[in-house]
Amino acid sequence: MKNLTIKQLKYFDALAQHNHFGRAAEACAISQPALSMQIKELEESVGAALFERGPRTIRLTRFGEEFVIRIQSILRSIDELGDMARAARGGVMERLRLGVIPTIAPYMLPAVIESLISKFPGMDIHVRETQTRKLIDEINDGRLDAALVALPASEKALFEMPLFEENFVLVRPAGEAEKPVPAIENLAKMRLLLLEEGHCFREQALSFCAIKPEQPRDGLDGSSLTTLVQMVSAGIGVTLIPEMAVPIETRSAKVSISRFNDPLPSRRIGLIWRKTNRLSDQLTQIGNVIQTIKQ
Repeated sequence: MKNLTIKQLKYFDALAQHNHFGRAAEACAISQPALSMQIKELEESVGAALFERGPRTIRLTRFGEEFVIRIQSILRSIDELGDMARAARGGVMERLRLGVIPTIAPYMLPAVIESLISKFPGMDIHVRETQTRKLIDEINDGRLDAALVALPASEKALFEMPLFEENFVLVRPAGEAEKPVPAIENLAKMRLLLLEEGHCFREQALSFCAIKPEQPRDGLDGSSLTTLVQMVSAGIGVTLIPEMAVPIETRSAKVSISRFNDPLPSRRIGLIWRKTNRLSDQLTQIGNVIQTIKQ
């Protein structure tokens, strides 16, 4: 194999992640024809096909599946060399690749970005919103520097920096505003609307209501807190949302917000990153800035 470039390897990794030339090209900030040409040249260099191309989809070949494991390891090492160089220069981070879970992103992200840019002018911030499991994988692979998630992440390779505690509130139809707040044990008997599987907020809500994940429920699942609140507004059931979501999600919904008595359902929000990351001091500074937003 001759003339392999780091750029080609990054393009290959992006295409392996997205399984779509258009989305991969967009993620790499190049044109789709340019990406296709680079992948073709890479396959010619290695002497084997890396992708099976269908009419609408592509997927890795058997060789491509083995190749991507090695390539991601190489790219992770290159990123770590970059981190070493940035740490050696001292000062603040020039680029931050930040992951955020969907139950935080719409409500905190504008304030987080504004505060970071104010504190660290010129910082190049890239944001990735997805579920916790994917964020953890991308931190471990070196594709993200850190992520804002609900703790604990329970990953031995990751450092967890707790930032703040946040309570959950009960969302009910507007006509139920005067009704007493139901006891915890009664929530399990109600039509409780939850986020779909994969969201950590779903597991937290189930745990608070003492509902086992496999237990049958007379409820519906939604892909976002917005969907859940609008379903409650339509009289379909009740739901739980984090306190930070209340101002945005209740603006156009006919719902009532109730706060529980002790024990209060809550979650701990924190910043996570690889323990081996050479930029831990800078990430701690970033965590301190985010923490001040909630004070």
